Amino acid sequence: MSSPATTSTADLPPELDDPLFRTALGQLDGALAFADVSPHAAEVLRYPERSLAVSVPVHMDDGSLSVFPGYRVQHSSVLGPTKGGIRYDLAVTLGECAALAMWMTWKCALLRLPYGGAKGGIRCDPRALSEHELEGLTRRFTADLLPVIGPQRDIPAPDMATNEQTMAWMMDTYSMQVGHAVPEIVTGKPLSVGGSVLRPEATGIGVVMVVEGAVARLGWKLEGAHCVVQGFGKVGAVAAHELAVRGARVIAVSDIHGGVFADDGLDLEELDRLHQAGGIAGAEGTRPLTNAEILELPCDVLVLAATERQVTEENAGRIAARLIAEGANGPTTLEADDILAERGITVLPDILTNAGGVAVSYFEWVQDIQRLFWTREEIRTRLADLMGHALDRVWTLSVEESLSLRSAALVRSIREVAGALETRGIYP
Repeated sequence: MSSPATTSTADLPPELDDPLFRTALGQLDGALAFADVSPHAAEVLRYPERSLAVSVPVHMDDGSLSVFPGYRVQHSSVLGPTKGGIRYDLAVTLGECAALAMWMTWKCALLRLPYGGAKGGIRCDPRALSEHELEGLTRRFTADLLPVIGPQRDIPAPDMATNEQTMAWMMDTYSMQVGHAVPEIVTGKPLSVGGSVLRPEATGIGVVMVVEGAVARLGWKLEGAHCVVQGFGKVGAVAAHELAVRGARVIAVSDIHGGVFADDGLDLEELDRLHQAGGIAGAEGTRPLTNAEILELPCDVLVLAATERQVTEENAGRIAARLIAEGANGPTTLEADDILAERGITVLPDILTNAGGVAVSYFEWVQDIQRLFWTREEIRTRLADLMGHALDRVWTLSVEESLSLRSAALVRSIREVAGALETRGIYP
């Protein structure tokens, strides 16, 4: 086995020195010990190919001008154009985007999609901005990204605090610059401008497809299982409903305001209505819980669908789930991973478990390019095939080489990307 070249995280350039990027590098370094790739490929994959930082000026509703920092990071284009979300959040940094872009590379490679990974965002508080201000922010940011995005270069998608409307603004801004409609420039758009059915629900559906497959391999059933979902947003709410459809009992969920618990199962339709009205706290017949309490509830399945770094060295010893499914990106730290492994808790890693979104984004991109659209049933079947085959490859490697599921997923992905890199070579 080749010994991969590694660079200490202490030597990171300051602009990439972010806890999340250190986690991504730590995962990469851990997997490289088993991936058997060349030192040159390993070193190239440690860093993003391209990082863009911009200042985004916006005319505010009160007549003032505000300038927001924005970023787009493209980790690897070895397998094809880069692909990844745009998030609006106060925690957005270049290092965070670099970590998420790297994970997108592994995610796309694991599903064998012809993409590399990218991620971007604007550091702002989206809840403090009006729709008019958000539109101005999005259109100017898109204009600033014009040199690096395109249907064959880099295709954005929605992420935290962005949605179909955000993507429609991005698509329209890009299309105005080139003089004709280019629906394939973004995914996650409304159906009226070339979006795909099932795309809004795809990540949550994919999470439960992976959970269902894992539970079967572990020898128990999802029907009747007690499930907890951290995060009742675009991913968590869909996952909760999908679990319930399969006969599981969803006993607790949370959103940014707090959590609710009901031992005999929650009324998810009522929670949907409350969530749309502002928050699920205080739902009738439920007991309130803090986010910390939600994570530590005894349950069969814990779905992490909120944000990064939720299970840490501090609380991993108190997690009481049999199975953890990472619906969010990077919700488990390196230290927590070790503790959970020692305790025998199975973790379904993010690059596999939440890959349903990019899978259906790929379907949307293909449909836009060929101007031919598939039905909901066709897309669900294609999604189930992609997720099922990826789980099979990961589970098989995990058993054959005695690896954790996370290591097995990373090793599969790294081998795919490194193999293409070795074949293509380094230019010039």
